[in-house]
Amino acid sequence: MSRLIEKFWDPAGMIWHGSALLYALLGFGVGFAGLFSPAWTVNLVATLLLAHAMVIAAYLVHECAHNTIFRRNADNARLGRALTWLCGASYGTYEDIRYKHFRHHVDNDDVVWFDYEKFFLDHPVVLRLTRALEWCYVPAQELVMHGLLMCNAFVIPQRRPQRIRNLLVLLVRVGVFGVLLFAAPRAAALYAVAYMLMMIVLRFMDSVQHDYGYNLTLYDSTPSPRRGDKQWEQQHTFSNPLSLRHEWVNWLVLNFGFHTAHHARPTTPWYRLPALHRELYGNGAENVIPFTSQLLIYHRGRVERIVKWDNGAEAAAPRNEGGFLQRARRGAVPGGNAASFLTSF
Repeated sequence: MSRLIEKFWDPAGMIWHGSALLYALLGFGVGFAGLFSPAWTVNLVATLLLAHAMVIAAYLVHECAHNTIFRRNADNARLGRALTWLCGASYGTYEDIRYKHFRHHVDNDDVVWFDYEKFFLDHPVVLRLTRALEWCYVPAQELVMHGLLMCNAFVIPQRRPQRIRNLLVLLVRVGVFGVLLFAAPRAAALYAVAYMLMMIVLRFMDSVQHDYGYNLTLYDSTPSPRRGDKQWEQQHTFSNPLSLRHEWVNWLVLNFGFHTAHHARPTTPWYRLPALHRELYGNGAENVIPFTSQLLIYHRGRVERIVKWDNGAEAAAPRNEGGFLQRARRGAVPGGNAASFLTSF
């Protein structure tokens, strides 16, 4: 047992990380099996369980990327690679996810390769369809991004060496889903619903954590003017915990809402973030975006935030950097756009 504990970055991590990992694995297995039940009540519970298991797996990938689980970086990478299969991010590599995410932390920027706003403006039919689906709360924009992820090595020039790997993963995942669709169409449909629920949760949490736009600098060596500026980073990073009163509620997303604390000390494991938040910022509600406001932002901005620039004109809610937190607390911002940290471009 002592040798097992020593493998973890923090001795307490064996309990906290271990419990989260066990939940993700069991939840995925039990939830997936429940999709085949003839009872719709079982299907409903199974779909929600499967979706949440994938959410936890996704946030554990984030923990692996920051090397907060194991002492050895190689062990974190191995677990991270495995978990990308659970949360549907295995078409690209774990290393690409980690690279893009670390550029986000180091550059204090949302560094991307894919100019998705230009894509939508260049394809008005796709934009209209995406807006219609998003109005119905279908995460259509995330599905567009996921579609690109599925063939990313064939689209992104810098990833051409990964084409064989990308093709093999595509054949495995699409093949398995195709068999499922043929043999058990209801289970396949419910899996798709569970996956979209995971997408919704991830982008819901991400949408108000920063107030800056993206830059097409993922493969650009030009240094960001904000690189290393911790004060600027803290001024433009915001926390959106699900609850301050009931700390356990935040375990549903592995405390990802304590985002300002995470950016202050990125190697702090998820189970220590609430204490770090209190240490750095106190426990006052004025320092966070309330859950009710997040719901309002997600509802009001679900169509507007697809494209914030239209025909060269700024969107109806221009960014006011100094007052973002206050406006977000009132639900008066459209929220951020596009995909979660799992999208590596």
